[in-house]
Amino acid sequence: MNSKKLDTIVKRAEQYSFEQGFKLTPKRRLVLTAILKSNKSLSAYDLVKVIDKDFNTSIPVMSVYRILGLLGEVKLIHKINSVNKYIACSHITCDHKHTFTSFMVCIKCHKVKELMTQKETSLSIQQNVESSGFKLLNDQIELNCLCEACSGE
Repeated sequence: MNSKKLDTIVKRAEQYSFEQGFKLTPKRRLVLTAILKSNKSLSAYDLVKVIDKDFNTSIPVMSVYRILGLLGEVKLIHKINSVNKYIACSHITCDHKHTFTSFMVCIKCHKVKELMTQKETSLSIQQNVESSGFKLLNDQIELNCLCEACSGE
């Protein structure tokens, strides 16, 4: 990602953070920037190493976990539960509300791609869950896949 695009996304994240009632502190900005710059999903421990190497600064892993929790709460990042790693929301600069989030997760290399889920699909899933006597606790769908590189095609 080029630096101009990165700056635009970080500025939008700062604005969004302010609107949500929290501040994107320098450490939070650093974690978000490291995630945005990565072309793959990262664990908290991966982030500690990346921040140390690429930004020449140190953040304790417990602080990274707290920051990831906050950034996830406000939907700037997503936790990919199946691999226990994090990616930036690909819709940070959007102004519309998103419903279900769907991800394709490569089971070999853990590459992740966020998909747009149609509103009708989201509503249908929610109705099916509720009509089955269940309560939806997570509005995220993870599809186990193989990326092109890992499938050899």
